[in-house]
Amino acid sequence: MHGRQAVLRHGDRGVGGVAVDLIAARARGEGRGLIGLTFDDGYADFVEHALPVLRRHGCGATLFVLPGRLDGENAWDPLGPRKPLLGKQGIRVAAATEGIEIGSHGLTHVDLTTADDAVLRAEVAESRAALAELIGADIDGFCYPYGTVDQRAVDAVRAAGYRYACAIDPGPLTGPFALPRVHVGQNDTAVRLLLKHRLHRLRRRPAEGV
Repeated sequence: MHGRQAVLRHGDRGVGGVAVDLIAARARGEGRGLIGLTFDDGYADFVEHALPVLRRHGCGATLFVLPGRLDGENAWDPLGPRKPLLGKQGIRVAAATEGIEIGSHGLTHVDLTTADDAVLRAEVAESRAALAELIGADIDGFCYPYGTVDQRAVDAVRAAGYRYACAIDPGPLTGPFALPRVHVGQNDTAVRLLLKHRLHRLRRRPAEGV
């Protein structure tokens, strides 16, 4: 799988996956030791490969997809190999799977910090509307393409009606609409993940208000 990332908290009590549920657990004071799994970009292999593994281990996840690139490919990545993206049916299959949350990754994977006002609105608000129509449910989560975020992008996501948004290392913007995450890649081993976990706790401020 590609474009995989995770929201990590310390401890070993459990693996959640649906980010909105993890946020709710934290609000109840029950988030300690929980881990939320998020998958970016909506690659087609999520349904073929990730879903069976998640089911086998009893895990949920949040899948951030691109409704403006249905059945397309990762054209935003000029150096990487071309990989197919989910279409309508694949997204509906994922949405119908217990424990899988669908979120928006924008329409077409644009860096929102460099987008003009019209593109910003389309990527944030129109992608939410398109996905809600596609799966017949509200879309609560947004994931900033490339993990990059500024105050203007945060304001647009909040105004569009999302409940939370994920970034990578949002710094002073860290909060419900700029949650920090740890990137998990295909070359990560158990030791590398442990080091990333510890560095995450040292380098990134905790999200308050979630």
